[in-house]
Amino acid sequence: MGAADEVRRRGDDCVELLKALPREELVKIIVDDAKNWLAHDGLWFQAVESTYGMKEAVKADALAWEKFTVIEAKRIMERLGLAPGGGLKALGECLKHRFYARLNSQRYELLTEKKAVFYMLDCRVQAARKRKGLPDFPCKSVGVVEYAGFARAVDPRIETHCLACPPDKHPAEYWCGWEFTLP
Repeated sequence: MGAADEVRRRGDDCVELLKALPREELVKIIVDDAKNWLAHDGLWFQAVESTYGMKEAVKADALAWEKFTVIEAKRIMERLGLAPGGGLKALGECLKHRFYARLNSQRYELLTEKKAVFYMLDCRVQAARKRKGLPDFPCKSVGVVEYAGFARAVDPRIETHCLACPPDKHPAEYWCGWEFTLP
């Protein structure tokens, strides 16, 4: 057996172990993995910020999200058996399956067949900054890239408009809000 076969076999062993676990344990693992992903994302950002400054860190973050958000959307769609072009209903379903959805409180409202809104009600990143007495993280420029890219990956016709996102002032009931429309 070659090295690649051995690595593949070990990966298969891990999958078999997961398949044997009870549902409650799998949920704990999924949430923990999402927390680990978010911790890595934050530490990566802080490392870039401490080396190159906030402006360059935000620029690098946007470049990373431009690619990641599409990968995430496509994997979610594949897992759910959704084809591109499913409109705002498909977008709402896909948003429920993002890593963020496992950690943050969010709400998606399909207002009409051509208009929907999404609100990040509680954001772990912003809540942690608030607990530490720090100002809101100015994530709007990255959020525009992230949400527009995710929506377009689900359906290329979807247009995204930011309702509010730090550094914008936002209502107390949500951190950021996004409007999705179909022409």
